[in-house]
Amino acid sequence: MARWWHLRRRPNEPALVGTYVRWLRPYWGAAGALLAMTLVGAALDMSEPLFMRYIVDHVLLDATLGIAARLRQLHVAGAMFLVLVVLSGAAKLVCDYRNRVLGVRITLALRRALFGRLVRLPLARIWEMKTGGILTRLTSDVETTGGLLQKAVLAPTVSAARLAIAIAVLFALNWRLAAVTLVILPATMFMSYAAARRVRPIYRSVRADAERIHGRVGEAFSAIRVVRAFGAEAHEQRTYVVGQHAVARKELFAFRRELGLQVAWGLVIAGVNVVIAWYGGYLTLDGRASVGDIMAFQWYTFLLLTPVYHIVNSFSELQRSLAATERVFDVLGTREDKPDRPNAQEAPRVVRVLRFEKVQFAYGDCPPAVCDFDLTVPRGAVVALVGRSGAGKTTVTDLVARFHDPTRGRITLNGIDIREFRLQSYRALLAIVQQDVCLFDGTVHENVAYGRPGATPAEVETACRRANAHEFVIRLSDGYGTCIGERGVTLSGGQRQRLSIARALLADPEILVLDEATSNLDTESEELIHASMTELLAGRTAFVIAHRLSTIRRADIILVMDHGCVVERGTHEELMAARGLYYNMVCRQVGLS
Repeated sequence: MARWWHLRRRPNEPALVGTYVRWLRPYWGAAGALLAMTLVGAALDMSEPLFMRYIVDHVLLDATLGIAARLRQLHVAGAMFLVLVVLSGAAKLVCDYRNRVLGVRITLALRRALFGRLVRLPLARIWEMKTGGILTRLTSDVETTGGLLQKAVLAPTVSAARLAIAIAVLFALNWRLAAVTLVILPATMFMSYAAARRVRPIYRSVRADAERIHGRVGEAFSAIRVVRAFGAEAHEQRTYVVGQHAVARKELFAFRRELGLQVAWGLVIAGVNVVIAWYGGYLTLDGRASVGDIMAFQWYTFLLLTPVYHIVNSFSELQRSLAATERVFDVLGTREDKPDRPNAQEAPRVVRVLRFEKVQFAYGDCPPAVCDFDLTVPRGAVVALVGRSGAGKTTVTDLVARFHDPTRGRITLNGIDIREFRLQSYRALLAIVQQDVCLFDGTVHENVAYGRPGATPAEVETACRRANAHEFVIRLSDGYGTCIGERGVTLSGGQRQRLSIARALLADPEILVLDEATSNLDTESEELIHASMTELLAGRTAFVIAHRLSTIRRADIILVMDHGCVVERGTHEELMAARGLYYNMVCRQVGLS
């Protein structure tokens, strides 16, 4: 039976590392300087066994020198040895700090680039990743990827330099002992690398499971009222614990493989030490090596096997990092949603006419959600969209906002296809008030001024007055400085909706989209808002989606939609006189037969 860790595609590791290295281009200078400092520190570190060999062979065991001469040479060599150790320690301290600084810079740059790409991804891609996947990429994945420079570039390079120095010195000291010591290393490194490669798919699977678990946790706590209303606390806890148990089992499986590598290398190091003591002792007794050679060999063997172990161990660490790096660069390599065309222009500041010309749109391979949609909207006109759920009303407003682009036909603004405008400049013309109100964990002032961060308190208050929100805001504990909690949890549904309307009004848009904007208002608040609707919408092109047909009687154009098509259009009076679908909908709502 196929195992779960073999089910995922293994990307080209060198290509992935190459992509990461190219992304690090702005940091090549700092990384090169850090590498040079690290190599200097390594060279100092690798010189220490030679001092020990000199002290043993040419000071302590040199019978041709008197005691006084030996003491003088011992003090001089010891002082130089101490200076070397201090310099080596200082170099390591500086390198560690600079490595940390570089890692922080890279991590911050990655988070900035990743967040910038995430907020510009197509909506379908964002929905696919879910909240848990997005948070995992921005936190642990970026943190791990930021350390890839150390694991994939700096550490292996320094370890390779240490390895080369140690091998050269060992052969210079005694080639026979060096050959016996090193014969086991190539096969051991190859087997270790082959074993470490099999760890990466496990960590990739662990990250995918963690993303799924985090997404479920986010859903559970964002819908905590529903969870408690249905008594599903135990179910959610069980789902979370089962998921974490699966992650823990996979991590333990990977750790067992890594632990096997560590034990194997411990045995290799112990075995090499036995060979040096045994065979080195034989060469010393035979007059082909000195005691200082043996001590230097022991030290250099440690300095040799340590970088070899680090190189092999880095294979396993690299697998973890590459699993995270793959997810980060998969997002960074995804095209952002609706990139501006090469010769895109700024959108006009004034909307004179918005026109739909034979517009059709379909979600993927599904049947068209909007088909053959023709509409001309002059400046200041209010367009109402009515119809049953799934008729295509929200899709039309999403096309206006360029959340989607038509699959056929076009939408023009002042005679120019809206795809010819820079996306941000076009969306600066719009404000949207949705049925599902989204407020942020901040103050009332911050939420209302979200579209205009520099708005003054007076401007915020004016917008709230026009949206019939000022009266309840001033009754809050800190007025406009009151924190309303995540998604405005401390407010009622009607209060959240009115703040959302105030936010849209403060943005002073040319095009206003109201998607069931009054659905959560009580009757009195709804009447107050609609009493001033003429003033609120004056000079703006507005699209209104409403199931309460009483709220759209004054619309300039009413479109009745069914299965993505406009089946009726006209004013309220015209459609009532036609006694068609709109007439029947109004009669059902007011209770007439």
